[in-house]
Amino acid sequence: MASDDKIGEGGQLVSDKGVFKGLHNGMSIASKAMVAAFVVFTILNVDYAGRIYGGIRAWIEGALSWYYISTVIVILAACLFLMFSRFGSIRLGDDDSKPEFSRFSWFAMLFSASVSIGIMFFGVAEPLFYFDNSAGWGYPNNPFADAAGHTEMDVQRAADAVRVTNFHWGLHGWAIYTLTGLALGYFAFRKKLPLTFRSALYPVLGQRIYGPAGHAVDLLAVFGTVFGIATSMGLGVTQMAHGMNVLFGIDPGVGTQVALIVIISVIATLSAVSGIGRGIKILSEWNVVLTIALILFFVFAGPTQWLAGFLLNATGDYLTQFLSMGFWTASTPGDVAWQGGWTIFYWGWWLSWAPFVGMFIARISKGRTIREFMFGAMLVPTSMAFIWISVFGGSALFLELNAEGGVGTAGLVDMVNSWNLGGTLFGTIDLLADGGTLAWVISALTTFLLATWFITSSDSGTLVVTTILSMGNAHPPKLHRVVWGAAQGLVAAVLLLAGGLSALQTAAIAAALPISVLVVMMAWGVIKSLMEDPAAVTSSPEQAPDGTALNQDLHA
Repeated sequence: MASDDKIGEGGQLVSDKGVFKGLHNGMSIASKAMVAAFVVFTILNVDYAGRIYGGIRAWIEGALSWYYISTVIVILAACLFLMFSRFGSIRLGDDDSKPEFSRFSWFAMLFSASVSIGIMFFGVAEPLFYFDNSAGWGYPNNPFADAAGHTEMDVQRAADAVRVTNFHWGLHGWAIYTLTGLALGYFAFRKKLPLTFRSALYPVLGQRIYGPAGHAVDLLAVFGTVFGIATSMGLGVTQMAHGMNVLFGIDPGVGTQVALIVIISVIATLSAVSGIGRGIKILSEWNVVLTIALILFFVFAGPTQWLAGFLLNATGDYLTQFLSMGFWTASTPGDVAWQGGWTIFYWGWWLSWAPFVGMFIARISKGRTIREFMFGAMLVPTSMAFIWISVFGGSALFLELNAEGGVGTAGLVDMVNSWNLGGTLFGTIDLLADGGTLAWVISALTTFLLATWFITSSDSGTLVVTTILSMGNAHPPKLHRVVWGAAQGLVAAVLLLAGGLSALQTAAIAAALPISVLVVMMAWGVIKSLMEDPAAVTSSPEQAPDGTALNQDLHA
């Protein structure tokens, strides 16, 4: 062993001094070179880079839609199996381990680090898009509603719009995060492997997780995390910039968006440096409190009784049809274009975030049983998303259904058709509050909430990247949290300058392709390990007589 190296988590070499102290030298250099190469390539010729990104996205959407659909179905099936399997009493950790965080803090961090920014961006705009019937983008707004004969902009089409939105933010997506987090948590806390992406592939790769194959897997996880966060940043600052325009008249263009990325990245980095137990946990809890306050405004300022019924109907429609929707593969050119632009983008987005969110929820879930983990991670955030979509999106749909000039004339659908997606939330607030001081106050709260959701996503991503590079250290070096916090902001800014959301969407889908293969391998690996380990299969917190055999290192 070199004099400047020491044994890190899982017996891996990490530097003992120098620039990369506390990290794996080779991984640190390779990850920075990988991200820098992508950024420099984009800066040198943004037009050419934009064409490359667009070509990649078009190829994926045209040639691999079937693959993404099949992969997500397999992942959902694996989760449903594990939720109701005999392995449910096994803990992610030793038999006597207890959860580090309360359930409220756990749920808050689950939601804050994952879909929060995205659902604020799309939670109003997406149902409005599916409600419209103009087909102004060259493909149908809602193939599911059209197939059911609901072509008029009425209450039934509004319900279809929310059902499709719930489909994109529901169990299929959360199954990806949950399965990834389960595999990582099981092998890290139960089997004592490093808390890195490679460890979940031990049943497949064996000792090779400590060699080049394992390094490649972790580098891919870093890539997916950095560019997945960049996608979220692009959505978040677009909407935040619109909020700043509403509040202060500031130009919401790219310059403002880049400035917001810089400011938020600085705050997020400081939060990441403070650690999970302080900055990330506290911000996540306040995010939930503020979100509840915003939901209550929409409920009581809008059609309260109508929204309650709408939520129940939309949720019921989803539960009866989400499986068939998940198997649907488009065949006509218009439907193919719609599916590629929406469903395939969403599945790519969820998959690209799997390393980041999976590692983060594994990190905060030590000590929970597999059944508690599966039900909590899949059902609670999904339920929160459904409430958000039905209340916020439902309020916007109600305004359009009851507009004075006729259905669809409230102005919100027009905002979607001009692709001002981030503005629809603020437009809905203005109509509900009838302008004036109240609208300004609620818009200010919404903009602040966007910033705090943004911060919790970014700081969690920073912590995940540095945990990977430190070979599973739960408290990676603070200096490198600063470095990677800044790097994530830089990537997001460059991608915005290279072509806005289109480039960000392409990055997410492209990163998801190889990650999807790894997630399927992880699903097979964790099920295989549970089935072949008699101690893990038969033990329970009440029965285990000896934890030694259960907690043997897989690589011993």
